Amino acid sequence: MATAMSVSSASPAAAAAVARPRTLVCVPATARAPREMAAELAAAAALGADLAELRLDRLAGFAPRRDLPVILAEPRPLPALVTYRPKWEGGEYEGDEEPRFEALMLAMELGAEYVDMELKAANKFMRLLAGKKPENCKLIVSSHNYENTPSVEELADLVAQIQATGADIVKIATTATEIVDVARMFQILVHCQEKQVPIIGLVMNERGFISRVLCPKYGAFLTFGSLEKGKESSPAQPTAADLINLYNIRQIGPDTKVFGIIGKPVGHSKSPILHNEAFRSVGFNAVYVPFLVDDLAKFLNTYSTPDFAGFSCTIPHKEAAVRCCDEVDPIARDIGAVNTMVRRPDGKLVGYNTDYVGAISAIEDGIRACQLTDPTTSPLAGRLFVVIGAGGAGKALAYGAKEKGARVVIANRTFARAQELANLIGGPALTLADLENYHPEEGMILANTTAIGMHPNVNETPLSKQALKSYAVVFDAIYTPKETRLLREAAECGATVVSGLEMFIRQAMGQFEHFTGMPVDNKNFRAITSSLDNPNTMKPRL
Repeated sequence: MATAMSVSSASPAAAAAVARPRTLVCVPATARAPREMAAELAAAAALGADLAELRLDRLAGFAPRRDLPVILAEPRPLPALVTYRPKWEGGEYEGDEEPRFEALMLAMELGAEYVDMELKAANKFMRLLAGKKPENCKLIVSSHNYENTPSVEELADLVAQIQATGADIVKIATTATEIVDVARMFQILVHCQEKQVPIIGLVMNERGFISRVLCPKYGAFLTFGSLEKGKESSPAQPTAADLINLYNIRQIGPDTKVFGIIGKPVGHSKSPILHNEAFRSVGFNAVYVPFLVDDLAKFLNTYSTPDFAGFSCTIPHKEAAVRCCDEVDPIARDIGAVNTMVRRPDGKLVGYNTDYVGAISAIEDGIRACQLTDPTTSPLAGRLFVVIGAGGAGKALAYGAKEKGARVVIANRTFARAQELANLIGGPALTLADLENYHPEEGMILANTTAIGMHPNVNETPLSKQALKSYAVVFDAIYTPKETRLLREAAECGATVVSGLEMFIRQAMGQFEHFTGMPVDNKNFRAITSSLDNPNTMKPRL
């Protein structure tokens, strides 16, 4: 059997050699009433979608001869894909097959451009249709697997079965149990692209999210994007606005380089907003996506082609990334954590750490803005610097603070982890419980590098408000939310506070230079980051 990405690695060259239509963006209309569904179709057109899927099984009290003329009334703002999904295939229709078939045939008569029929019922439907299908209507025959993603061989057999029904377009939706499953779907897209078989190939749930964004790279016929959050027709479906505006899906093609953030969790990250806009601003042909990864080594081994050109790395993979890279920058090796990986043209992965510069410079500038300091030395020099957390970010902060002459203390939930890092940097170790009563001097600096207080657990904090009174400066690496409970309570105690958003922006600038090989335009990058608090301010890209 071929390796997980061997076929897809050949796809850009193969796809480039064959002229192909761009991947369409389809918005599911899931309203409960016919006129509302027709309004959703108009709203999808306003977003810049290419077609709308009309989910008839979502309609309450659906009467085909009464309701279909309303939904499909001409002139329609978009082409219509009509689906009447039965419960046995993940939909809501629970009736007999004959009325369902008749409704879909009526949709064809009324001018629907596409009709979806499930593989299990396709042969029966085709016999009933018996040459009555209008020429301007394309039949999509679909298969949905809500358990897993089969092998490449099984998926190829499934494509052949669907083609044998007389389908105009093949649709296969599977479920990801891990992100490497998506590679098999990419291989099938490549196979169909080479055979000029129109196919919709998607992998459901958050681990399959990249299939929805990257499928244009491999020649998929369409991808689905919801009208808005909360109106998804499938788990982890992005919004159409995000596909078009955030991921710039219209520009994704066979030569597009793929970057992304590897983490668990990863859905909270604002890195895709920042990096995609930064790439676009300099005309760099790349897309940046979230990778929800369980096993880092397996992920990197699967997506190992030059097209997967670089990665940001976050919790909990920064330390494992050191072991997974072919080469590691000396500073990142000393820190013991990698937050940036770049694939060289020879395929080797090189690891860097941009966290420590981003965080330390943010803290230094935060102090300088609020306190009188000696311009010839770091404002951290000689200060007692307490780091909460002994993971990758904690290691970066501890290393950076020590380099600036601070006296570093490590506090962690588990003492053994704290002691391990403390021994490396030559400082004392504490548990979080010990830290509550630790105040050997006034004017200390505190840096939280754990996920305590991160969305959605915004009411959590690593240290009590009472204990914060001993600190003059408090930094939190978390940036969702921008003001954590820790920072809010520290400010109430009179401390200078530094948001993790500033660290995030600065480390991302370093990553951008590693990813693109271009010098970062500080002013331009800062302007881009203004959209982080409100992604809706990004300009629509139709």
